[in-house]
Amino acid sequence: MSLRGCPLLAAGAMAAAVLLGACAVGPDFTRPAAPAADRYTPEATPQATLPVGGVAQRFTAGGSVAADWWRLFKSPALDAAVQQALDHSPTLEAARASLRQSQDLLRAGSGVFYPQIGAGLGAERARSAPLQQGSKLPGSVFNVITASASVSYTLDVFGGERRAVEGLEAQVEMQRQALQAAYVTLTANVVNACIARAAYAAQIVATEAVIALETAQLDSIEAQVRAGTSPYANVLAQRSLIAADQALLAPLRQRLSQAEHLLALLQGTAPAAATLPAPALDALALPQDLPLSLPSELVRQRPDILAEEAALHAASAAIGVATAALYPSFTLDASFGGAGPNLGQLTGAAGRFWSIGPSLAAPLFRGGTLRAQRQAAVDAFEARQADYRQTVLAAFAQVADVLQALAHDAQALQAQDEALGSAAAALSLTHAGYRAGLVAYIDVMAADVQYTQASIGRLQALAQRLQDTVALFAALGGGWWNVPPAPALAAATAP
Repeated sequence: MSLRGCPLLAAGAMAAAVLLGACAVGPDFTRPAAPAADRYTPEATPQATLPVGGVAQRFTAGGSVAADWWRLFKSPALDAAVQQALDHSPTLEAARASLRQSQDLLRAGSGVFYPQIGAGLGAERARSAPLQQGSKLPGSVFNVITASASVSYTLDVFGGERRAVEGLEAQVEMQRQALQAAYVTLTANVVNACIARAAYAAQIVATEAVIALETAQLDSIEAQVRAGTSPYANVLAQRSLIAADQALLAPLRQRLSQAEHLLALLQGTAPAAATLPAPALDALALPQDLPLSLPSELVRQRPDILAEEAALHAASAAIGVATAALYPSFTLDASFGGAGPNLGQLTGAAGRFWSIGPSLAAPLFRGGTLRAQRQAAVDAFEARQADYRQTVLAAFAQVADVLQALAHDAQALQAQDEALGSAAAALSLTHAGYRAGLVAYIDVMAADVQYTQASIGRLQALAQRLQDTVALFAALGGGWWNVPPAPALAAATAP
């Protein structure tokens, strides 16, 4: 059988020949190289922080970040709070839906690689007007029923469609990393909110304890005034001290309420209906063995960096799409069917029709539009390159900040421990001296204020150290790439 005698085979052979010589114009995307740096700070990273109370945090270079890193705080209440957020967070659900949307758009875009087949059926009654063709014959009324099918296939000679689908694949990866970023941010925010809530609650308890002590002191002073051994001014001064400490409670309770409302929001629950776990600050263990990913590993772990990499890939593919638009496009079309005055004559030989053949469309003159659009795509790619570098630098700076913060947190907590111990000893000695008549009451007041400030300062330093530990896990990417230890974690990060 000759190709000349069979139009379908001839067209198929031509399409195959064109496809064999096809190429994808535009740059092939190359993943940015990992940085050669081996540390985050100018000085070498210390192996451990200053020990406080015999406990130091040790850094393991290249260590693996656990997907459920919050369990290192060894608090069942904290674990329950995180699990509640993973199960019910609207933020995670929105991120999953966005990922599914991008996957559906990819499937829709991939349909261009398949033949587009359509069918049609039409019926009409018409009257002819021979005078339109210059004939003076009378017109006639007739019926026409037409059944047809068509096949169209785009020959992606220059790869514009392939680049477009490549861009859609990059968009899917962007949304996948956005989901991972939402997971990391959500877990870190929940743990931070729990720590803040526990810290405010502990500060309230400490302040109330100090107020109770001061109230007992007020009773003793009033007894001394009644006995004539102490001036009434001491009563007024003590009441002023109690009122000043009571004034600290209102803002602490407000911050506690805000932390609880934030936690309810993160867990996808209205504040009025929330049942919140309440881990105590002293029940939270300080993670002692901390992983520290190398810079070359960090750029392959952090979701924000990987999302920027995917955006860079999409911008690269857009250059290919704009480049292919400069060249001709080829389409192979075929149609066939039948027509007749009624359904019975629809398949008659006289009414059969078919057509097949390629078509070419070439942009000859567009006033420079297409080249300007390609240059705009190149400019967008260069902008994305700069964004990627900026994201990497910001990630390195964040890790460096957290490492320095952990070192300083240990120093600050040690100083607060020493201050609290000294303040407690000074307060005890001052009260003893006052009862013995050897110390003025103003010294007692000063010792009370110093102890209150040291107590609250120590709680704040402890909470800051715990929160900076959380910040390290988040800065390293949250460990989402590791095998989750429980199905719930897999469900939280799956589309």
